[in-house]
Amino acid sequence: MAERLVHIVDDAEVHAENGELTLVCVLTGFLDAGKSAELAARHLAGLSDGKVVATFDVDSLHDYRARRPPVSFMRDHYADYEAPRLVVRALRDSGGTPFLLVHGPEPDIRWEGFARAMREVVEHFGVTRVVSLGAVPMAAPHTRPIAITPHANRAELVTGTSPWSSELRVPASAQALLEIRLGEWGIDMLGFVAHVPHYLAQMEYPQASLALLEQLELGGRLMVDLTEVRRAAEVTESEIADHLAAHDDVSEVVRGLELQYDTFHAAEEAGSSLLAGDEPLPTGEEIGRQFEQFLAGLDEGPGESDPGWEGR
Repeated sequence: MAERLVHIVDDAEVHAENGELTLVCVLTGFLDAGKSAELAARHLAGLSDGKVVATFDVDSLHDYRARRPPVSFMRDHYADYEAPRLVVRALRDSGGTPFLLVHGPEPDIRWEGFARAMREVVEHFGVTRVVSLGAVPMAAPHTRPIAITPHANRAELVTGTSPWSSELRVPASAQALLEIRLGEWGIDMLGFVAHVPHYLAQMEYPQASLALLEQLELGGRLMVDLTEVRRAAEVTESEIADHLAAHDDVSEVVRGLELQYDTFHAAEEAGSSLLAGDEPLPTGEEIGRQFEQFLAGLDEGPGESDPGWEGR
């Protein structure tokens, strides 16, 4: 008998509303620049008192040496080991509509097995659509709207317009493989990837979380109260603005990135050259050097992450 990677709670029941049930998938690690997807998942989990309806065998999926879980050393002994968890929760959105949320670290191995286990969850609960959320670092200034890449395993499911006009070869992820496999099995899956300014990818960036949740409302047909996320985004935006106002050198780099970004999009729309003429643009080394100082000067973002929320 094949080893089971997921255990569904025996008495777990989730009643679909009007025959529809959305499963939101957020796997942290690779596709989580600015902890944007993580913050979005944490916000969704806080919308209602949800219960765990399925758990994955993380021991069979996690590379502990590559991503070592934290543990406390208490003077002369170890304690409070924080085991990684990958679970499915039954929740309700702000309007009372039930949905499922699978959240935890992206599997390091056995992606095909994980996809089959997700199929088991989908079929057991009668899920009608799976929606993934993710974020990647991009060469975009924080002063421009957050761009979103929508994707799906059926063209009819794609919401909005993709910013890409040609094929891209990118590193695979468990979410990408899951979307492909579910499509082969006749199960709808769509997703959204937020473009996070690369110089902010290491800090919490709720602006991108807000953009992802707004897309989830459309693609997942859910209602999400975004008040707290908007407030967190405003605080972060204010902190960044204050830092830029006090550091002219960093502001100059941002202006150069704005020029580069605007020139690219203007040329793309006009179908002309992407070169910015004779205007000086910051090099990658300049951007990286300036924003090492930039990040060091920023305080921790609002809404300090609670690393143990998955286990509650």
